[in-house]
Amino acid sequence: MLHPHVQQALDAISSRPIENVFLVACGGSSALMYPSKYWLDREAKTIYSDLYSSNEFIHRNPATLGAKSLVILCSHSGNTPETAEAAKFARSKGALTVSLTHEPSSPLAEASEHVITYSYGPDAPAFETNYSIMYQLVTGLLYVKEENAKFHRFIQSLQSLQTVYDRAKSQFMDRAKAFGEANKDENIIYTIASGANFGVAYSFAICILMEMQWIHSHAIHAGEYFHGPFEILDKNVPIIQLLGLDETRPLEERVQTFNQQYGEKLITLDAKEFDLSEIADDLRGYIAPLVLNYVLRQFANELADARNHPLSTRRYMWKVAY
Repeated sequence: MLHPHVQQALDAISSRPIENVFLVACGGSSALMYPSKYWLDREAKTIYSDLYSSNEFIHRNPATLGAKSLVILCSHSGNTPETAEAAKFARSKGALTVSLTHEPSSPLAEASEHVITYSYGPDAPAFETNYSIMYQLVTGLLYVKEENAKFHRFIQSLQSLQTVYDRAKSQFMDRAKAFGEANKDENIIYTIASGANFGVAYSFAICILMEMQWIHSHAIHAGEYFHGPFEILDKNVPIIQLLGLDETRPLEERVQTFNQQYGEKLITLDAKEFDLSEIADDLRGYIAPLVLNYVLRQFANELADARNHPLSTRRYMWKVAY
């Protein structure tokens, strides 16, 4: 059974012609759009999709945005002004807007036609959290519009997500603690991934390391690594390497092979180590980013504890005008 707000949105989607989907958000909220964009790229037959940062979405003003567009937005607080404005902008163009947020009474919720609220926090059921809700929405979209045959099995997989998360947390707890202790004094940490996993690397770099820990970082796409970034590698540079299960894994493996030859401070999270026995084989590449993200959050918690720098600490955000 789908989240009831997702079902309501899908009922509205089913009654309208949809030719394109715009995924719109900022920061950590945009990161959860990447796996869904990957799903749409791999599975959609008649619907084109694109991903935008909220403010750029308005300024670029896509020519294809109109009455046959679906715009999916996300802001955890619902207070991100750029995203709320993007919802208003999309509606002014006649597009159907569906927004995800943790706060049902927020500017984004007020600006959107349909609002899906998700659960958040250490006790939130995995099926009701943001990544799962986003997947329910986009897989449901392709089911109601194209009768995608993987939909029901995908929802079953999401319903098993909590079991997968619990096992992964236990499995990687010691490594998370070791990561925090080993990297508490580092000034820079890079993250590398590709495909469905890139949003996870992006979010960890800009939201956890830069925003929440004030550590210099950059998310490097594995396909771009050998076109410049690999020149920064030496034995003193910490790199977090994500290895997923989707079709782009060879890009990540190529980077990993090179880094193991010339680097020493390498932190590898390989989705092949996860116990995904409840997940169908052909869906594991889509589910892997969610588990990688969950495990990396444990790494973030341990890093923050080791540095005595809480994840809630900010220097500028919400404190000064910007």
